[in-house]
Amino acid sequence: MSRRFASFREFYPFYLAEHSHRTSRRLHVVGSLGVLALVGVAIVERNAWWLLAALACGYGFAWVGHFFFEKNRPATFKHPVYSFIGDWVMLKDVLTGKIRF
Repeated sequence: MSRRFASFREFYPFYLAEHSHRTSRRLHVVGSLGVLALVGVAIVERNAWWLLAALACGYGFAWVGHFFFEKNRPATFKHPVYSFIGDWVMLKDVLTGKIRF
């Protein structure tokens, strides 16, 4: 049974609990930074195919973290919008030192 969340504020603690393994968080950060780099390449090169690489990079690193380190299913499967937002908020929290990397 899927848990329901009334807001992102309610969802984010659940999201962080699903990303408690340090290696998984690191993989998410690498994937998110890779996404930013590849989106930048897509803009500079004016080639949308790089966006597919960005998608593969972001989800690839994240899913390795979930399946091999967290041993759980990515929240993307049941909460795609909140999970997407959570990825970027967690990246911000890591980069600002709010979450330990």
